[in-house]
Parts: sequence; C-alpha cells; structure tokens
Amino acid sequence: MNWIILIIAGLFEVTFAFCLGKAKEATGSDMYGWYAGFVVALVKATHTIPVGTAYAVWTGIGAVGTVLPGV
Repeated sequence: MNWIILIIAGLFEVTFAFCLGKAKEATGSDMYGWYAGFVVALVKATHTIPVGTAYAVWTGIGAVGTVLPGV
C-alpha cells in the first residue's frame, strides 16, 4: 500500500510542477492544498519505505512526468 501512496505522491509532484502557474496565482487554502497534498502522501509513504528509496522514486516519477508533457 505504501508503494501505491508513494506513486501517488510522485503524481502529485508532476501535477504540482505542471500547475505551478495556477498555484502561483492561487491564494489562501487553494495554494496550501497544492503543497499539502504531495507532502502528506510522501510522509505517509516513508513510514515503511526507506526515505532514500522513497525520495528516489518520488523524484524519478516527478522528473519523467514533468518532461513528458513538455515533449
């Protein structure tokens, strides 16, 4: 289950990177929602997955997912 949460955290990062413009324009709770979503998922995933592994998977998903829409 934690691997699924980690993948979701990576997808949150992709979504966050893709929607930085909207997050920049957002105010109040909308802005904090963008930040909180992937942070909570990443913290939840690292309860049983080693932090080094979780971070590598999270950034890998984020890097690939950010490049694909740009191509």
